[in-house]
Amino acid sequence: MRKIIISIFTILLVFSLASCKQNNISDDLIIDIGESAKFTEEEITEAIDLVKNNFDFPASTLTKVWYSEEKSDSYFRDDFKQGVSPENVILLLSNFDVDDSGDNPVLNPNSTYTDYQWILRRDSKTSKWRIEDWGY
Repeated sequence: MRKIIISIFTILLVFSLASCKQNNISDDLIIDIGESAKFTEEEITEAIDLVKNNFDFPASTLTKVWYSEEKSDSYFRDDFKQGVSPENVILLLSNFDVDDSGDNPVLNPNSTYTDYQWILRRDSKTSKWRIEDWGY
């Protein structure tokens, strides 16, 4: 009897793990590091990884994440004037699809969101990025 219970539990565990899709990220996720005079490729990659690991919108799939220095600088121009160090703030953009399941009560079903913004900050060049805000 004990072997049967363990076998059933094992089967249920395998099926539940197989049906999970990590953080709703597309298998064909497009990542564009872009060119930067402020950040290294590693710094931008770390910021993108933070967005990927924290993307958990219900019924949504992340399809693209990218960095544009021009858009980032334009967005933060006023913050830079107020003493925020340009090397400690970054704007990433993303696209994601919402399925038609109706499992997301906020986002429009069966739609694509483009140029969705993620604002990340850190305390210093050696600190880890943290997500400060997201949206349009």
